[in-house]
Amino acid sequence: MNGPDEVGARADGPADPAAPTAVTTTATAVGERPALAWRRVHPVTPAVKGWKVVVVLLAIGAQQASQNLRDAQDVYESVGILPVVGVLLAGALIGFGYAAIAWRMTRYAIDAESVYLKTGVLYRQQRTARLDRVQAIDVTQPVLARLLGLAELKLEVAGGADSAVRLSFLKESDAQALRNELLARAAGVVLGTDDGSEGARPVVEAAPEREVLAVTPGRLVGSLIRSIATVFALLGLIAIVVVIAVTREFGAVIALFPVALGAAGYVWQRFAGEFGFRAAQSPDGVRLRHGLLESRAQTVPPGRVQAVRLSQALLWRRKDWWRVQINVAGYGLEDQMKETVLLPVGDRDEALLALWLVLPDLGSEDPRAVLDAALSGDGDEQGFVTSPRRARWLDPWSWRRNGYTLTDRALLARSGRFVRQLVVVPHERTQSLGIVQGPLQRRLGLASFALHSTPGPVVPAVQHLDADRAGELMAEQARRARTARASAGPEQWMVELRRVEEQSPVAAPLPSETSPPSDTVPPAPLYGGPTPPPPPPAAPSAPPFVPPTPPPPS
Repeated sequence: MNGPDEVGARADGPADPAAPTAVTTTATAVGERPALAWRRVHPVTPAVKGWKVVVVLLAIGAQQASQNLRDAQDVYESVGILPVVGVLLAGALIGFGYAAIAWRMTRYAIDAESVYLKTGVLYRQQRTARLDRVQAIDVTQPVLARLLGLAELKLEVAGGADSAVRLSFLKESDAQALRNELLARAAGVVLGTDDGSEGARPVVEAAPEREVLAVTPGRLVGSLIRSIATVFALLGLIAIVVVIAVTREFGAVIALFPVALGAAGYVWQRFAGEFGFRAAQSPDGVRLRHGLLESRAQTVPPGRVQAVRLSQALLWRRKDWWRVQINVAGYGLEDQMKETVLLPVGDRDEALLALWLVLPDLGSEDPRAVLDAALSGDGDEQGFVTSPRRARWLDPWSWRRNGYTLTDRALLARSGRFVRQLVVVPHERTQSLGIVQGPLQRRLGLASFALHSTPGPVVPAVQHLDADRAGELMAEQARRARTARASAGPEQWMVELRRVEEQSPVAAPLPSETSPPSDTVPPAPLYGGPTPPPPPPAAPSAPPFVPPTPPPPS
């Protein structure tokens, strides 16, 4: 500790040995709030984290041995097996011992405003995550943690690439209950306080949900077979076989093997990470579940999605399949591949349904026609502004398709002839704007418009516009963004929704905990279609377009 704290375990601690251990502080250190009930993570955590040292030692040994097999064999024959086993055991003891000390030093606490986490053995660190700045709350289970019934709770907050607060590891039921509590607090629900005693923590039931999207394993495999990475992997394998058959030497394989191995690894990562993908609607946000070896349960609160991209590879065009990715503030670069996918693969109706989940109101009188033109059209239909004819010298294939249109709620930018892309950015999520003009563009009177977003897979831009048109777009988008931000809803959306419900007796009530969830996948999002179901909670400034009412579950 860095201050004069008096820390001790409570004598009347929880009866369940697997429950988090609570400790209380009776004095206040520098930068520490009083009356915080500090708890420890699950005591089996060192067993989950300590084995990583053994894996690192094995990886180093395998790498060194693979570089020179003869020297490795000589060393093994000279020293025998016992020293090798001894080194592994010593590494395991060091790894598990350090993990045990780190567990002893790791504690967390929760109050009405923030989550606090203390970590560190040699260097102590206290991190604070404000609940009103939470971008997403995820529950992840690596393979070993899943076998032991544990889970990691990760809070993504608005900040840098390393702004996530991780509580690892908790009992799976405790992690789910804590996630429910944090989502409720982040939404503005007033709950009781936790004084560290058994049963004092508020019990919040999971909000009801309706599953709206699901990707079958067959479709996922089919999409990966039709991906460019699979094509490169197959071409690499064919090239390896041909080289071996022609030269009858295995040395030439070394240059081609990394390419095939990298493509195969990418395909496996996509399959394992997106296996069993499901998306559901709930009052606390969009719930995403996926993962084969490492299961993930994400909850993205409403209004935290900064940009959306719908993309279609060339080999997907016959099936009219689309992939939907999002930018969420707070996710680091290492999480972009796993945690920014809103739909791995789906037909056009499912892709538009995924878009509807995060942007219920497109701000257009005929949103379906605008989206169809954005996904597969070219030219100036539905109000799209495209590149002028002289842009064909810089982009001969896509100059007629590159373009944008503005609605009352968002900017839509389309691009790509062979790989079609549509980027949708709500006006209030605009971070900054820019115009880029290279020497050839300057010669042709062209410029590219860039709309800066948070780090992620989506990079909003409109290429090769007329220079004057790009300047007009920048001024117009700045005006729309300023107006949208002025009328944007609060961060704690449940507070505003309760206020609107109390003031308007005809407003649709919020979903209650007794509302039966539906497991039926609703039909396609016919924006503005007849007989819509009750809308999910959203900011009052965004009246939703909703899909038709799904049939009741059998």
